[in-house]
Amino acid sequence: MLPIDLSGKRAFVAGVADDRGYGWAIVRALAQAGASICVGTWPPVLRIFTKSLERGKLDRSLPGGGQIEIEKIYPFDAVFDTQADVPEDVRTDKRYIELTGYTIQEVADQLRADYGTPCLDVIVHSLANGPEVQRPLLETSRGGYLAAVSASAYSMVSMVQRLGPLVRPGASLVSLSYLAAERVVPGYGGGMSSAKSALESDTRTLAYEAGRKFGMRVNTISAGPLASRAAKAIGTIEKMVDYYRENAALPEANTADEVGWAAAFLCSSLGSGITGETLHVDKGYHIMGMPAAPQLTPP
Repeated sequence: MLPIDLSGKRAFVAGVADDRGYGWAIVRALAQAGASICVGTWPPVLRIFTKSLERGKLDRSLPGGGQIEIEKIYPFDAVFDTQADVPEDVRTDKRYIELTGYTIQEVADQLRADYGTPCLDVIVHSLANGPEVQRPLLETSRGGYLAAVSASAYSMVSMVQRLGPLVRPGASLVSLSYLAAERVVPGYGGGMSSAKSALESDTRTLAYEAGRKFGMRVNTISAGPLASRAAKAIGTIEKMVDYYRENAALPEANTADEVGWAAAFLCSSLGSGITGETLHVDKGYHIMGMPAAPQLTPP
């Protein structure tokens, strides 16, 4: 048996806000493999997330028994590299005003203060946001386009810059992409397709640069659509999931756990030879060149 064993490893998972998305599924898989978990949560939803966790409203169960334990929750806004980048209207917003240390550099500094250097083995980038995602690209503003790329792609570059010095030998970063990086997906607008393309290109470049500088591997998972709370911002997510279910090579929709398992594999020693890769976890939808024939009913 070749077990995925992450005992003694620490993971920082950025972009966890509830128990319905890919971020939580990755947390579950890493915890099941034995890793210690720290999470970074966007300040506007931080209070809701922490209260839900405290009140037992999130599914913390692990297969085989036990439950997910989180070492620490950090407020984390990956749009800002340092406190000097935070505009006044954000700094004084009611959801931010009582918080400190939520920029990428400040979280890196806090991780160093909490756990020393080196302290990380796994970094997960589960971050995406496009304020104009429901607009076709032709109708997307410059500001909306750049905001999508900043939050969804450059944030990974900045995380590698600032968290890279904290990683132990053999560390791994995994991010989440989507097929719109490669193909046209109507309805996935606002520059998000461009952001995912940038994310996948940066994955290859960072695999080389961070591999040489920090000894870390960098991969991304191109996951099929999931009707998570965040994805509902697209507006047509249920229709997208149904289309995948009907037309994938395996006629079913992938689950969040399947993406979590793939991430745990990539972050384990079993994936030690893999870097710079875009791994599709979508039941083979990405290989299809036209809609699938209707399923035949057995006689």
